[in-house]
Amino acid sequence: MNIHEHQAKSLLAEFGVPVPRGYPAFSVDEAMAAAEKLGGPVWVVKAQIHAGGRGKGGGVKVAKSLEEVRAEASRMLGMTLVTHQTGPKGRVVRRLYIEEGAAIAKEYYLSLLVDRKTSRVSVVASTEGGMDIEQVAHDTPHLIHTFSIDPATGVWPHHALLLTKALGLTGEAAKDARKLLPALYKAFTEKDMSLLEINPLIATSDGRLRVLDAKVGFDDNALFRHPDVVALRDLTEEDEKEIEASKHDLSYITLDGEIGCMVNGAGLAMATMDIIKLYGSEPANFLDVGGGASKEKVTAAFKIITADPNVKGILINIFGGIMRCDIIAEGVVEAVKEVGLQVPLVVRLEGTNVELGKKILGESGLNVIAADDLADGARKIVASVKGQPVPA
Repeated sequence: MNIHEHQAKSLLAEFGVPVPRGYPAFSVDEAMAAAEKLGGPVWVVKAQIHAGGRGKGGGVKVAKSLEEVRAEASRMLGMTLVTHQTGPKGRVVRRLYIEEGAAIAKEYYLSLLVDRKTSRVSVVASTEGGMDIEQVAHDTPHLIHTFSIDPATGVWPHHALLLTKALGLTGEAAKDARKLLPALYKAFTEKDMSLLEINPLIATSDGRLRVLDAKVGFDDNALFRHPDVVALRDLTEEDEKEIEASKHDLSYITLDGEIGCMVNGAGLAMATMDIIKLYGSEPANFLDVGGGASKEKVTAAFKIITADPNVKGILINIFGGIMRCDIIAEGVVEAVKEVGLQVPLVVRLEGTNVELGKKILGESGLNVIAADDLADGARKIVASVKGQPVPA
């Protein structure tokens, strides 16, 4: 789960992280009230969407008068902001963040994330703040510094020294870094974050560190511990199909392809998407129904797939261990009865109760194309979508 910049800064401030003053605004009048409360003489008007690259897309503007605040707020609210992370469709701006201006002397990059290889929190720091970190990693990888923090010990003084050395900090900025890193780590671990990215972290003209932008993501599996975080969720920033999937505890992500996938198990789902690409098409989604899904859950999953107008064919790939093939078959039949079937459907079943599952589908009267294995299923659904003869 992601949250907006203004929410992230408010949360970090609770842990003593230095952030500029600012207020969210959902209308031009609220933006003006926020600017007047901040007092100027410089304000920053920021569009709030769950995507990076806002500045390049015209979603971050400096205003040097209240008239400019009003003009930028009027322009941004309701606009479709397109960045490299939103895709060509962009995101509609429904809220703004009005923030006090900052005298920036230097920009840095700083992030905390979960390193699955070491099972520790990794700190990534660079002197090249304000830039796309991926580009920095590609062009000048020696400017990116990484170190890990052992969860058994937490932050030690030498971690702060590593950070100050990586960023070349001295004086008051170095003192601020020694306070900043423990505060960020505490927020990261106590709130079960999966990502905390600050780009840029700035040194002001008086040599103090400030968090000028913040991107925060949380571990969905830990949200039950944080009702305060769940309350920050903005459903308007999420795909409707993904919202519906979350209601049924389905792992679903919308993609840009044309073949809908229903699979049990994340690894098998990834392999299914890969083989669809191998045979010349693109997956329309990642969908893992889990190992013990009920008929109702399978029915919901099928409805979500068919609700995507880009889906021109569906591949169901089930290897039944805990998941029974007959449950999958019953769920598919139930869903088709409710929503109909307007696109080709290829089903590959293997494992527990496979013969019963095939029997249920065979006697349903549905136009289902049976597949013997994953490769066979991929060949058949790609051929069906492309209007080619389906392999026997």
